[in-house]
Amino acid sequence: MSELCERALIQVLSMIKIHDIVDGVRNGQLRALAKAITLVESRSPDHSLAATTLLDELLPASGNSIRVGISGVPGAGKSTFIEAFGLHLTSLGHKVAVLAVDPSSQLSGGSILGDKTRMEELSRDPNAFIRPSPAGETLGGVARKTRETMLVCEAAGYDVIIVETVGVGQSEITVASMVDFFLLLQLPNAGDELQGIKRGVMEIADAILINKSEGDNRPRAELARQQYANALHLLKPKSLNWQVPVELISALEGQGIAEVWALVESFRAALQESGEFSEKRRLQANDWMWTLVNDGLRDLFMEDRKVTDLLTPVQEAVSEGATSPGAAARRLLEAFKRG
Repeated sequence: MSELCERALIQVLSMIKIHDIVDGVRNGQLRALAKAITLVESRSPDHSLAATTLLDELLPASGNSIRVGISGVPGAGKSTFIEAFGLHLTSLGHKVAVLAVDPSSQLSGGSILGDKTRMEELSRDPNAFIRPSPAGETLGGVARKTRETMLVCEAAGYDVIIVETVGVGQSEITVASMVDFFLLLQLPNAGDELQGIKRGVMEIADAILINKSEGDNRPRAELARQQYANALHLLKPKSLNWQVPVELISALEGQGIAEVWALVESFRAALQESGEFSEKRRLQANDWMWTLVNDGLRDLFMEDRKVTDLLTPVQEAVSEGATSPGAAARRLLEAFKRG
């Protein structure tokens, strides 16, 4: 058999396997869902075409969920809240997928991936699916393929998609650009903490939840709610069709969880009625496309032979102060264009 024929046969067999995975995902098979997400998350160039084919096949069955992003300061109780929230949703008959983005080690590339331990009860729920994803090199700790993973989960019948961020850097901004509703969890002790909250994070929140508001924390939580509400009045509204609420909850005791879901439903109804919901999804899809274009261009640039030959001496020249970063960048880009 010629090499060309062999490659063609391998491609045909690969497509057959893809169609099997697609059918399994559509039928809600967890094994097929895990395989599909693993393929989508793969950085191997050999898997790129297969992943694209998979997503194209699943696309018509996606888009029917509400996508909720959740972030908050360390210790705010994100995992406890997500478990309580997820269990409430499954009790109402919803299917919930949790995409928890874990911080990757910059030294080993490994990640903690402890979400199923942190959400033990939810992980045993047959109507819940928890997928920890290492953040890798993507800015802000948001997994590069989280958007595609959302589509796969939607095609598998999950109608609520929760994306948890590590709550550091620019991860909140990135997650807000891919979800419908963005929740910001905070602690009862506002005061100095309120001063430390980035204005940008406040501006992207669709609701602020003050967790751990039970017992002796209640008075401080009430004060924090007032301070956050006052701060929101100073900011430009994110949407003309939605007033950002500040609510008190206790994820540990299950207080206020049902009310949070009611907020999400009210938000969706208000934005769907105005047409803002579908417009937001449209803009996000275009943003997603350009993100992938930029990622692809960076990969092409870094793989170009002329660039790789120049990269080490140019970097050394910049480090030693022999050339400016701007001049070095132009030299690398010119080499890339000539290639």
